[in-house]
Amino acid sequence: MSEPIFSAATLCVQETVDPMDTSSHTLPIYATSSFVFDNLQQGIDIFSGAESGYLYGRFGNPTCDAVAEKLAALESYGLPENAHCVLVSSGMAAISAVLMALLKPGDKILTQADIYGGTTDFFNQILASYHIGFETADLNDVEQVENILSNDPSIRLIYLESPTNPILICVDLEKLVSLAKKYNQLTVIDNTFCTPVVQQPLKWGIDYVVHSTTKYLNGHGNTISGCIIGKNAEVMQRVKQTVKLMGCSANPWDAWLVNNGLKTLALRMEKHSLNALELAKFLSSHPSVKKVYYPGLSQHKTHSIARKQMQYFGGMLSFELNGGIEVARKCIDKLKLATIAPTLGDVNTLIMHPYTMSHRNVPSAVREKYGISEGLIRVSVGIEAIGDLINDFRQSLAD
Repeated sequence: MSEPIFSAATLCVQETVDPMDTSSHTLPIYATSSFVFDNLQQGIDIFSGAESGYLYGRFGNPTCDAVAEKLAALESYGLPENAHCVLVSSGMAAISAVLMALLKPGDKILTQADIYGGTTDFFNQILASYHIGFETADLNDVEQVENILSNDPSIRLIYLESPTNPILICVDLEKLVSLAKKYNQLTVIDNTFCTPVVQQPLKWGIDYVVHSTTKYLNGHGNTISGCIIGKNAEVMQRVKQTVKLMGCSANPWDAWLVNNGLKTLALRMEKHSLNALELAKFLSSHPSVKKVYYPGLSQHKTHSIARKQMQYFGGMLSFELNGGIEVARKCIDKLKLATIAPTLGDVNTLIMHPYTMSHRNVPSAVREKYGISEGLIRVSVGIEAIGDLINDFRQSLAD
């Protein structure tokens, strides 16, 4: 019996048959909102979990899952057990989803005051409305941290950055994890500044790692996405369910762009780090510069911690000028190579003014305490020729 002859209108609607009969050299982009079943029984089996398979883009996508597996492998490389990763729509989605999955009303977070301003805003504006509080401390002060944990049973989780944004303070992960385990606390770290090429927090016993994959992991400023990585498979399933129900899953196009960036991650992070160290040394010797914050400098207050737990010292630095906002403005506006942008981790050098940008909503007393002054400039050092970068900063600082 011959196949029915359809009209043009029907033929337009029908999906094209995929002619692929050999494997793709690069990861395909599965640009589909849903997935089809061969028959009703297969649909029932996949929905019930009796058979593995994809259902709907928000629940999972092959492109996203492939990238998630690669990120999990990078964070757990060399460790005795594999990690699990969930790819999400942004770095803030990663922070939001993991905390919403792990905490309940009445719980508290122990954290630092000198972290990304958006994270602090999330604590204040969103978690507070769900009756989840937070307290700040110097997480390198073992006595202070232990005193807080021993006297406040409502604390359930320690959230940290290392290095911090924008002062680049490193936290001794080994000591903090030891305290956390003693008091049965979960630990979550934002590892965006480092990537697993520079630092593997899981190696030191951290429970969960979040990234804004928008930054170094992609490296080219053309995607927004994030990820959550952890070793506990059961809890990571809860995180995945939270992501699904919150609707903050990643999309395959952004996942594909992250995958492309990952291919050069090791090369880029080495170059970012080498350039940042040389630029930090130059700035440290300049008479217009009051202070340089870079963990690779021996005078940095947490240099010894950085040497212990980081492969390189990373591509981020901040420096404080002698003077206020007008001096900072003059320096920033005179730069030719650095782009003024509220992001980091791209191949080109990026610069911003934390006092008026990323940390503008942080209370002035906190900014003053942690050195986030009007004269502070944050630099995401790119992979340009270092001589060109130094010459550009030299002319921008000239009277």
